[in-house]
Amino acid sequence: MAVSISLAKIIRHIDQFTEVIGRAVSWLNIAMVLLTCFTVVMRYAFNHSSIIAQESIMYCHAAIFLVASAYTLKHDEHVRVDIFYHRLSSRGKALVNLFGTLFLLLPVILFIGWSSWPYIVSSWQILETSQEAAGIPLVYLLKSLILIMVAVMLLQAISEILRSIAQIKGIKIEERSPSEGAL
Repeated sequence: MAVSISLAKIIRHIDQFTEVIGRAVSWLNIAMVLLTCFTVVMRYAFNHSSIIAQESIMYCHAAIFLVASAYTLKHDEHVRVDIFYHRLSSRGKALVNLFGTLFLLLPVILFIGWSSWPYIVSSWQILETSQEAAGIPLVYLLKSLILIMVAVMLLQAISEILRSIAQIKGIKIEERSPSEGAL
């Protein structure tokens, strides 16, 4: 009983963290749309372009896709090749999720973290800036989003592993409500 309560607590805390991060990052979608509109209006109505606005769109886009990836996983909205998954029992789905997380997600995420480390470190060592003179001088922070993605995905992967184990063992864990989903 104590194990199931502890398991549920860990899953709930990780899921709440992922939810907060995902909802916070989702606001960047509005910023990205506004910046895109601004860039288009400036370019076509006033024949002026802004490198900072264009790079800001890229920064927003990167933050949305990298940092909110765990949020997507939490809500089971990631891409899944579903040939037989939808026909499986909840225990069968939990087994597929467990093995998929252990043997596909974790190795890929760990490889991304390991292989991107030198790339990010070298960017920080020189405090890399934009190649454009009027660009955003924070490229090293942009590249650091890769490590943030690795961290949040690893956390959410732990939650998914624990949730799958609980389902396989028949431990009741709070299910995700269908109304709780992507924004």
